[in-house]
Amino acid sequence: MRQTIGWIAGQQGADGALPWSVGGQLDPWDSVEAAMALDVGGEHDRAAAAYRWLAGRQRADGSWAAEYRDGAETAPAAESNHAGYLAVGLWHSWLVSADERLVAELWPVVRRGLDLVTRMQLPGGAISWALRPDGTPDDLALVTGNASLFQALRCGLALAELAGDAQPDWELAVADLGDALRERPEAFGDRSRFSMDWYYPVLGGAVSGAAADDRLAASWDTFVVPGLGIRCVSDRPWVTGAETCELALALTAVGRPDDALEQVAAMQHLRDDDGSYWTGFVYADDARWPIERTTWTAGAVVLAADAISRATPGSGLFASPGDLPAAGMPDPTGSAGWLTGGAGTVRP
Repeated sequence: MRQTIGWIAGQQGADGALPWSVGGQLDPWDSVEAAMALDVGGEHDRAAAAYRWLAGRQRADGSWAAEYRDGAETAPAAESNHAGYLAVGLWHSWLVSADERLVAELWPVVRRGLDLVTRMQLPGGAISWALRPDGTPDDLALVTGNASLFQALRCGLALAELAGDAQPDWELAVADLGDALRERPEAFGDRSRFSMDWYYPVLGGAVSGAAADDRLAASWDTFVVPGLGIRCVSDRPWVTGAETCELALALTAVGRPDDALEQVAAMQHLRDDDGSYWTGFVYADDARWPIERTTWTAGAVVLAADAISRATPGSGLFASPGDLPAAGMPDPTGSAGWLTGGAGTVRP
């Protein structure tokens, strides 16, 4: 893991930008995932620099572009999952480092992003995947993005408590979103052939307990390729490393660390000698595809290893999603000081 974290660090620009690889594209969601891996490895200054790079490019409405290259916007679409995911990274960073200064600095950025997310919520609780050119939310909502936003809003509520800045609108939004993910599948576009739509409601914490076990069991044979990892899509002989490790995170969330470890071990055929990871493998052709090694794939490996081993205080973000505040319950223990590590109040 030290070698892999070192490889991720080597892809980072001097200005803090954390792209897929040196000279490649950068999107906010994947950049946050890679930055979380840096924090796991003790590279807190690098993780903070990646978050500050994103903060410096947030638009006035709380959004980011879907893609950047060399600091310039190359795909301007405003997507809800990009707007929300910094909340997950910042809460994870707090759990690992207890850096109050970073939380205070970036809290307004997180707040603007999640305010946009709540404005993109559709009737019925699902959240639009993107804004139209006229600034209105598109009618399409996606399960994977919404499950990630469920986690992001709960991390945002934890940060709001830490910052002493209550966000009741977020509590209402995440309650409605959770209901939609659990009970209203018709609210989302049908992308059931993608493995992420299978496990992400469990990974994000929206589906738990027996329902989570049932969900994972229902499509296990569809997506899991023994000894190789999991398919990205159900109808292709293509396993991908990030999805395999994200399934491992979902497995830790339901108390199955041995099964999670089996999946992380299975995808190690994607590991390169320098500690990086190839994105995927078409096993019918015995070929790696696409021909790329990405920081977000490596980041997913690190986060899965941390969740399984409980090596850092940030591991519980994925291994114990129930520890995050529930909708309508900013103080789930009924007493002050419930935040992990007895966190105090940070004032931006």
